[in-house]
Amino acid sequence: MHNRDRRHAARTSIDELALLTGFLDDLRETILWKLNGVTPEQGRASLLPSGMSLLGIAKHLGFVERYWFQARFAGRDVAFPWSDEDPDADWRAEEWETPEGVAGFYRSEAEQSGQVVVAAAPGLDAFASGGDPVTLRWILLHMIEETARHAGHADLLREAADGATGE
Repeated sequence: MHNRDRRHAARTSIDELALLTGFLDDLRETILWKLNGVTPEQGRASLLPSGMSLLGIAKHLGFVERYWFQARFAGRDVAFPWSDEDPDADWRAEEWETPEGVAGFYRSEAEQSGQVVVAAAPGLDAFASGGDPVTLRWILLHMIEETARHAGHADLLREAADGATGE
């Protein structure tokens, strides 16, 4: 379950790390809220040519969390479902996947991300390992942008699924 009341908790902080992680946590809670109460069929449903679905959004965001925090920032060797032959596998909601299962995956990846951030002793200016030089600050800002964009998609898909609306 998500907790709508936890959203917006850190928006008045003057600590930059708390502010950035607070905004990202708020958006994560919104994604989880949009999954709450949908059936597996509603979660997989899409009215879009791309096939985007509520479950697909949460699954994709879980793997994006894994990529930026665990693989890129922490340099961990972690697995991803996509390949050259199937570059959008992270977006696909499989028949056997449930809203609860995908929400649990997303929540777990977000928790791993939080552990990576806490362990980032040098702070927001610490650089990610490998690849283009990006800082933890950049990754947090990117994740806020990515998650916010998909939270908007989730709002529309949830409303189409069962009429539920809300911020």
